[in-house]
Amino acid sequence: MAALGLTLPIVFHAVGLGSKFAPMMLPLLLNGFLSPFSWAVLTGALVPLVSALFTGMPPLYPPVALLLSLEGALAAGVAAVLYRVSRRVWLALIAAMVCGRAASFVLTWFAARWFGLPPAMASLASLMQGLPGIALQLAVIPLVVRALARRRSILFHHGHESEATLLQ
Repeated sequence: MAALGLTLPIVFHAVGLGSKFAPMMLPLLLNGFLSPFSWAVLTGALVPLVSALFTGMPPLYPPVALLLSLEGALAAGVAAVLYRVSRRVWLALIAAMVCGRAASFVLTWFAARWFGLPPAMASLASLMQGLPGIALQLAVIPLVVRALARRRSILFHHGHESEATLLQ
């Protein structure tokens, strides 16, 4: 998921879709469903910073990379916890997205104030810019999680692999 989080934004930018679809958040959120809590949070926090250092996206200044790092860690962590507790994809996904976007809104508010920009306008613009990404996440993540869960149950049902082998 970290590799996808680093490469998917490059592909999106190459075809002119850029940050509108929040391509980095797609694998970071998905990772919350697939990895243990600590790995999901660590990946969510580190991928935006590593990407900023190696590709310049998201930028370190203004501190978009830092804001995305905090949003990614929070969203992945919420998805990881809620999915393991409830096994309900939609509940975990929507809660993770709401928590992540709420954190982004608040962090953008404070960053805008720091830079002398109108905080309400900056926060709302950030929220509105993320709407296509939200639609993409809602369309893709449940399909991937369910497909992987189905594949996993087929493997275990037919005895082809043990769970320990599959998780390695």
